[in-house]
Amino acid sequence: MSERGEGRIERSDVEAVLATRHELGSTYEPALVDSFAERIEQAVEARAAQRSEVIAWRDQQAAAAGKRQLTLGIVSLGAGIPITAISAALTDLPGLAVAWLGIAAVNAAHAAAVNGSRRRDST
Repeated sequence: MSERGEGRIERSDVEAVLATRHELGSTYEPALVDSFAERIEQAVEARAAQRSEVIAWRDQQAAAAGKRQLTLGIVSLGAGIPITAISAALTDLPGLAVAWLGIAAVNAAHAAAVNGSRRRDST
């Protein structure tokens, strides 16, 4: 049987089993079928394990992105307090609005970037 790819069964593998059955006759057919069925099970298990690893990696990335977003939000609020005090003392409402719009824009841009990368990773 082919050892080209872990978790892959090629057409040549099937042809080899059929050729072996033809050469050995029907007395060895149960052993050949059992052997090939075992190979198919291994291939399915390998693919399932690979997909599970990909899903786990995506979940970890999503959790990390959520933590970064939360951290950015907390830092933004912390930075917003002195910015609010300074802008309110110097320019009143327009400066205050510009400061908070800037903070909101940074958070929105980060959230958009995180969501965009999630969409790319899921395809």
